[in-house]
Amino acid sequence: MESHLAAEATTGGNTARTITIVLFLIFVAATLAITVWASRQTKTATDFYAGGRSFSGFQNGLAIGGDYMSAASFLGIAGIIALNGYDGFLYSIGFLVAWLVALLLVAELLRNSGRYTMADVLAFRMRQKPVRTAAAVSTITVSIFYLLAQMVGAGALVALLLGIRPGTTFMGMDAGAAKIATIIMVGALMIIYVTVGGMKGTTYVQIVKAVLLMTGALVMTILVLSVFHFNLSSLLGDAASSSGKGEAFLEPGLRYGVEVAGNATQTFYNKMDLLSLGIALVLGTAGLPHILIRFYTVPTARAARKSVLWAIGIIGVFYLFTLALGFGAAALVGSKAITAQDKAGNTAAPQLAQELGRRFLGGETGGATLLAIIAAVAFATILAVVAGLTLASSSSLAHDFYANVVKDGQASERQEVNVARISALVIGAIAILLSIFAQNLNVAFLVALAFAVAASGNLPAILYSLFWKRFNTSGATWAIYGGLISAVVLVFFSPVVSGSATAMFSKSDWQWFPLSNPGLISIPFGFFCGWLGTILSKERDDAKYAELEVRSLTGSGAH
Repeated sequence: MESHLAAEATTGGNTARTITIVLFLIFVAATLAITVWASRQTKTATDFYAGGRSFSGFQNGLAIGGDYMSAASFLGIAGIIALNGYDGFLYSIGFLVAWLVALLLVAELLRNSGRYTMADVLAFRMRQKPVRTAAAVSTITVSIFYLLAQMVGAGALVALLLGIRPGTTFMGMDAGAAKIATIIMVGALMIIYVTVGGMKGTTYVQIVKAVLLMTGALVMTILVLSVFHFNLSSLLGDAASSSGKGEAFLEPGLRYGVEVAGNATQTFYNKMDLLSLGIALVLGTAGLPHILIRFYTVPTARAARKSVLWAIGIIGVFYLFTLALGFGAAALVGSKAITAQDKAGNTAAPQLAQELGRRFLGGETGGATLLAIIAAVAFATILAVVAGLTLASSSSLAHDFYANVVKDGQASERQEVNVARISALVIGAIAILLSIFAQNLNVAFLVALAFAVAASGNLPAILYSLFWKRFNTSGATWAIYGGLISAVVLVFFSPVVSGSATAMFSKSDWQWFPLSNPGLISIPFGFFCGWLGTILSKERDDAKYAELEVRSLTGSGAH
């Protein structure tokens, strides 16, 4: 009997490998075909950076959803909910509410004011070189942290799906070599998407990925709910009992804001850490470079506003699905099985797919089939997001730094696009190299850091530039560098990096900052630096501000 079960499990594992590889190759072939087609339509800098501003609000809304719903959303949030219940859902709420900030404060004004990058808005009424240099540094920093998270996640996911564990091999590769090979492959694909297809190719890849992800999540949600006869209280009850934490699983305080008996100081720090995380999640989106450049791909400000509304709808529904996926994984897979596979819970969604496949499609082969399909969707998710990030950072390097700092605005469109393509190659190579060395780093830490840095450095500069007449060059550079440096320094000295059992360097201790997320300190510090830098400088140009105000509100004179 045991040998029969083992044989069936092996057959299921081989089936999963085969189906996963076939589906992945189909997706890659289809997206490469789209990219090659898009490259034939890419003739100008506007085509490369902004897709010729030819996308409708609905298309761009789908693409924004594809850009935003990363591996951290699909794999990470489902895992956090599966292990921490109510507290895990805070991520879903934070990521969704963040879009209201982007819609109300940034989307339309940014579309009206700029051409290709965030720095176009900042530099409009200021000295070009210092502001564009600072914006390029910030964009590349945020993008590389985000890239690391996606590519490290890709390596771990592929090892899991191909059944490569310590002591096993696949095509002659052990687990470590297979992860490295995956990271290099994902990096190579993202470089091809960006250098060949530009924004048009990348946008279509993101649209395809958004449709796949929403379909996959919808199917899994319906299957989970059908197991519990569409009774949410049965789902939540089973999830709580399977979690081993009882009713506490459905209440706040399991992971964040934990009250420590007899230690008022630690309790206070825990509450502040929750507040800090919330601020970073809610404010970070409006400063993320790869999201901001998406507003330039539509023809009008109205289309920009419509695309954000579509994005809110798509992303909102998706995060409701994560609720079913997370609690479903807790109920049907169990926290012990999840943490046995991955301590951080990042494989909860694929494990749930495997369990649902067993129940609805029959046996190990059925489980392997659904696991493979969801795995292919996860691959699509990672590829689309890394392409968007690479495009954002290469655009900033070429348009902001090369064309406007190095060449004083004298570069031709052809030179600029060529430099963007070379930049994508260089940034992709750096991300691949760092990802290989960063395989053991905490993926959630990298994503949270990217949000905190974006909210600390980019957001103060953008909001001041759009809404404060007195704001000037010194204020912009102080805001970006002040927020950027403070966020990175505080994280480096936080318990995330050292001084705790779950830290990146758990055996070392140089921690003195008590919070895991720096947002509570670094975001206000970024705003303070922007204010201080402004009032200490005598530079002022009210006429330029008036021109920017008219342009941002009406679109008059926008490119």
